[in-house]
Amino acid sequence: MTDLPPFFLSRDRILHGLSANDLAKRTKSGALERVRHGVYDDGPAWRALKTWEQYRVRVQAAAETFEKPTIFARHSAASVWSIPFIAGPVCALTLKNDGGRSRAGVIRHFGAREGLGVVRREGLLVTDRVRTILDLAAFSPFAEAIVPLDYVLRPDPVHGLPALTKEQLEAGIGTIYTAAAGRRIRAAVAFADPRSASAGESWSRARIHVAGFEPPVLQQQFSDAAGLVGFSDFYWKQARVVGEFDGEEKYVGDAYLKGLTPSQAVVAEKNRENRIRALGINVVRWDWTELASPGTLERKLAAAGVARRRTRSAILDAQNRL
Repeated sequence: MTDLPPFFLSRDRILHGLSANDLAKRTKSGALERVRHGVYDDGPAWRALKTWEQYRVRVQAAAETFEKPTIFARHSAASVWSIPFIAGPVCALTLKNDGGRSRAGVIRHFGAREGLGVVRREGLLVTDRVRTILDLAAFSPFAEAIVPLDYVLRPDPVHGLPALTKEQLEAGIGTIYTAAAGRRIRAAVAFADPRSASAGESWSRARIHVAGFEPPVLQQQFSDAAGLVGFSDFYWKQARVVGEFDGEEKYVGDAYLKGLTPSQAVVAEKNRENRIRALGINVVRWDWTELASPGTLERKLAAAGVARRRTRSAILDAQNRL
């Protein structure tokens, strides 16, 4: 994201012919949005942004107010690299091992100079792609860490970036992290899969795993007498259940629409679902709101008959009875 909406610093209000009272009035009316202390954005432009775009503006706003060079890391570095993530504060590094300091809405974490890769991107100093991903895997909940991991295992043609490999990521762990953090990273890297085609699919797959359900087949192909029906996000063969994540991009993004209008895409998706159901397969759908609601996805899958993974003791007991 490079086309950031215009914003200005309150200390420059005189240049715009505004008083402190003018700023307060325009903010109250919605004409301006206070992005952070001392930084204002155009209100309508701000409200038109997606959540992740607003986050990117917050990072830029923080950079505008800092007088010393600042290295952005974790979620903030990911936003500059256009790597998707679930949620997080604005994060920066401090090179002083004093426990880190948080001020003015920015969380600061200690980063040792050894092995620290820093690049300049979109006018900001950020950790390199490998370090950014490893930090997220080390310090984010497992399910959230899978979202950026899945993404970087695929090429990013929009920004001209190649895919990272699991070998590259594991090699980057080195001696930077504690043993516990290293284990968290390796577990997340091992689970990551580039076949998840969106952030929503990645988070869904990780949530399904954490909840203990049987692992689904990804991108299962379905055909009927009329030919190819399509590919499902998730498929549980034994339960004969297809799982579909409905992200907003499916009905508005050019890559998903493939020349169709949004209304045509909705009809095509409904026809596709009907053809899958005609094969004797149940279809379970969920969206961002349901995915973010604790327990909702799990209840939907359980109600559809998706099985949980069996424990080792249950497997051994079954084997002994045979």
